[in-house]
Amino acid sequence: MDLSKLKKRPSYPFETIAVAISFSPRCQLVLAEAKRLSDVLGAALLLIHIGDKTAEKEQELDEMMSTIGVDPNHSRVIWMEGDPVDTILKLCKLNIVDLLVLGALEKENILKFYLGSIARNISRKAKCSVLLLTNPTDEPQKFKKIVVNGVENPKTIHTINTALYLAKNIKVKDVTIVNEVDVPGLAMAIADDSTAPQTKEIKKNFADESEETLQMILEKCDAGDVKVIDKVIKGKPGYAISKFSKDKKADLLVINSPDTHLNVFDRIFTHDIEYILADLPCNLLIVHSRL
Repeated sequence: MDLSKLKKRPSYPFETIAVAISFSPRCQLVLAEAKRLSDVLGAALLLIHIGDKTAEKEQELDEMMSTIGVDPNHSRVIWMEGDPVDTILKLCKLNIVDLLVLGALEKENILKFYLGSIARNISRKAKCSVLLLTNPTDEPQKFKKIVVNGVENPKTIHTINTALYLAKNIKVKDVTIVNEVDVPGLAMAIADDSTAPQTKEIKKNFADESEETLQMILEKCDAGDVKVIDKVIKGKPGYAISKFSKDKKADLLVINSPDTHLNVFDRIFTHDIEYILADLPCNLLIVHSRL
């Protein structure tokens, strides 16, 4: 493979979609969602299983592919042993994967979805975009309500445009772009001796600046026929947009990939993505802009 194709490769279109095959109870549903996306986006489909290759597993996978309608002539299956995280990431890089599809887990049979350690580590380290499906079903996924994090960051323009690209292809009418105002930062800007009118003015300026920043980002985006709704919310980054997505019953939350690989120290002082990964509010698309 020509790995130079990865250098500054755009975050979209999704030309190659990979799906991790684990032979879990929901494996077929996750594969079906990946197949539907590949059909809609005209992408090649790559099935990856990390583990031993047995006749029983081959037969089970063949039956799944036949049931779902995966064309073996327009897809590939890779069987490989090794460390699941490192091997999946390596295969995605070697095969120029643009989107990796993974399934999330439901905790204690309540509507609280979380990631196992493998999916969580992949989400932090992947050099391609990652789609985490919380509740794949036999019926086609309908991402009718898409929320995108509009945080001030060089990656955000790519993340928003990727979300809009997806929205156009799956016929979503509108997308909500959310910018979070960090409450601690706001509190620090308000002096202890500030009067009520002064406090009100500072809060208004914070909101106006956030709105202006978001508008500057949106002016650079290609919305096409998709209606863009902008929203400024207050709260801790990551936690606030997660709660907003859950309250609005969003189908898909789209965020930037982590700026750096998170280590033990980072996880003690929680980053915005960690709040979201700890309790997924809905399906999650982590966009890697390959800057």
